[in-house]
Amino acid sequence: MLFLFSVVISLCSVYAQTMKVQGIVTDANNGSPLVGCNVTIEGKSGSGTVCDIDGKYTIMAAKGEILRFSYIGYKQQKIEVKSGVLNVAMYPDEALALEEVIVEAGIISRDKAGFTGTVSALSQREVKAARKVDLVQALGHIDPSFTTNEEYNTFKENRFRTALDEPLSTFSIDVDVASYSNMRRYINQGQMPQADAIRVEELINYFSYDYEKPTGKDPVKISAEVGNCPWNEKHRLVRIGLKAREVADDNLPASNLVFLIDVSGSMYGPTRLELVKSSLKLLINNLREKDRVAIVVYSGSAGEVLPSTSGSDKQKIREALDKLTAGGSTAGGAGIQLAYKIAKKNFIEKGNNRIILCSDGDFNVGVSSKEGLESLIEQERKSGVFLTVLGYGMGNYKDNRMQVLAEKGNGNHAYIDNMQEANKVLVSEFGGTIHTVAKDVKLQIEFNPAFTQAYRLVGYESRLLNKEDFNDDTKDAGEMGAGHAVTAFYEVVPVGVESNFVGSVDDLKYQKTTKKAKATFSDSNELLTIKLRYKQPDGTTSKKIELPLIDKGKNNVSSDFRFAASVAMYGQLLKKSDFKGNVTYEDVIALAKTALNNDEQGYRREFIRLVEATKGLDK
Repeated sequence: MLFLFSVVISLCSVYAQTMKVQGIVTDANNGSPLVGCNVTIEGKSGSGTVCDIDGKYTIMAAKGEILRFSYIGYKQQKIEVKSGVLNVAMYPDEALALEEVIVEAGIISRDKAGFTGTVSALSQREVKAARKVDLVQALGHIDPSFTTNEEYNTFKENRFRTALDEPLSTFSIDVDVASYSNMRRYINQGQMPQADAIRVEELINYFSYDYEKPTGKDPVKISAEVGNCPWNEKHRLVRIGLKAREVADDNLPASNLVFLIDVSGSMYGPTRLELVKSSLKLLINNLREKDRVAIVVYSGSAGEVLPSTSGSDKQKIREALDKLTAGGSTAGGAGIQLAYKIAKKNFIEKGNNRIILCSDGDFNVGVSSKEGLESLIEQERKSGVFLTVLGYGMGNYKDNRMQVLAEKGNGNHAYIDNMQEANKVLVSEFGGTIHTVAKDVKLQIEFNPAFTQAYRLVGYESRLLNKEDFNDDTKDAGEMGAGHAVTAFYEVVPVGVESNFVGSVDDLKYQKTTKKAKATFSDSNELLTIKLRYKQPDGTTSKKIELPLIDKGKNNVSSDFRFAASVAMYGQLLKKSDFKGNVTYEDVIALAKTALNNDEQGYRREFIRLVEATKGLDK
């Protein structure tokens, strides 16, 4: 009994030492709150928090422990915990001029003229600890001649498959369009994009096409047409189109949104955090009273700077954004976990529950690898909370990590290179970006060997599925938002056409090889059959719909077909594809110019200008 009493007394003593410490962190000169200031316990990893919109923080700490307060441009403070209230006034650090920063870090021999943009003062300690690219980005944007530190997934281009041996082609749909705007950013900077930065399907799906809209119970409708392949005249080209049900903005269900914003040092600058603020303000303008928004930020640690707030209180949400500044390392994993926690806390049944992540993807604290992020997201997506990933930044963009988050988190991915793109994604295409009408959407195409010798899926390399995955409802796939359209192309080698792309193998030694004659196939005159599976946004069981396609050998295709084919040609030229044939940029431009009738927003004409610019760069 005496022993148990001693243990209880000891535990009570320890518990008594740990208490809730809270306070306000302000600028010592003007008293303004420091939103996003990092507060951590010295010597305890993962113990931090950040200050909210009013500069307030709360943290569990024991008497005698040291709290560390750090904020870019301010002198770090370390203060011992003595009571449950600890207010801190932080002083700007103006000790180092720009030249001293550069010399101290020993990173690059440039003077002030080599940099543009506003420069925040960094402490000497921060400079010594910074990596080369982080420091340069913290100082501001530099010219494109400074080599980039961007990362893209590497993948092999789809090859031709014989319809006799592999009649089924299965993949998850993809509504992401990040690759197009990222490519545009390269071209506008006078640079050719990296080959791995080009995902042909995302270039094609950037544009709007006039597909038939669903009219029945299914939220998705399939369309298809076939014509001549513009980059190989002996082949046929099949275009498959999907159109999701449109929902008027006023009729969209209530939204529970969490803005998850990267405020680390790599997000400093006008094309990063400042563009994030301006972008999200466009979205805020469209919020209704029944919509709600919370704001979570992360740098060295993660914290909620704005609790869930009604969309009618637009000024309060804007003010919370305006107070954000960039600085520190990037604990993206912790930010994602906190955002999901808050989204689940404010979950709206039958509503649109979504996290909108704004980042350059440069996670370097905690969970940061592609595999770790994939595992984290796969666990969190079970909550019914969807994810929209908005990429920002130039020179340090981690596209590979952003792709993982979007693909594994029931989400979509866009790259914001300017305010026009922000308006397209968050205003013009608001419903498709924010409101999901069908999830786990998969396509399986069955080719008829009587008419198809071989086929090749153009793009979608990261979305390929096994044939068995089509009927497996536990297999994750892509999501479609209200009004979204999806386009996929198959290049088909007809039966009887000689092609270098159709290989052959020797007869097998241990089993007989039998070649089926045309007469033994089905008597159907169908070239192929398109099968689609989807689930309702809150469902677990899929539904299948089908559409057969007959090739009459003609070429009376729509203008949308021609334009989408021109974009596919362009993407293959950028990638130096093995299948691009002998086409040139002039061929791309000529074909695109025959299909400018559906161009109210001017995106197709902008595409032609980009191709013309590329022609000059790619010599």
